[in-house]
Amino acid sequence: MRKYRMHLKSFARELRKNLTDAEQTIWSKIRRQQLGYRFYRQRPIGPYIVDFFCPLHRLVIELDGGQHYAEVGQANDATRDQYLRSLRLTILRFSNRDVMENLDGVITTILNNFTSPNLP
Repeated sequence: MRKYRMHLKSFARELRKNLTDAEQTIWSKIRRQQLGYRFYRQRPIGPYIVDFFCPLHRLVIELDGGQHYAEVGQANDATRDQYLRSLRLTILRFSNRDVMENLDGVITTILNNFTSPNLP
C-alpha cells in the first residue's frame, strides 16, 4: 500500500479526538476486535484519511454526513473512492442516519462483507 502523506498524521490524530456521534457509535461496536477483526479509525491512506480501516480484509468504512450529498461532496467522494479502489480496497459507505437508526443493519452489512471474497 502506498505510504500516506506525513502531514495527515497529526490531522488524523485530531479527528480521532473529535469523532462525530455516528463515528462514536460504530466505533463502540467494531473496536477491540468485537467483530473478530482489527479496525483502525481515522486512518491515513495516500492523500486521504478514511473513517475506519480493516487491513486484513482491505475494507474501508466511510460514514457520510450531509456534506457528502451535495454535488461537490459526491464528486469528491467519487474521486476518493476511485483512488481507494485502485489500491484494491473495498469501500462501504453508510449515512450517519443509517448508523444512528439502523446500527444492527450496518453491522450485518459489514459482517456479510467478511464472509464474501473482496478480491477480484
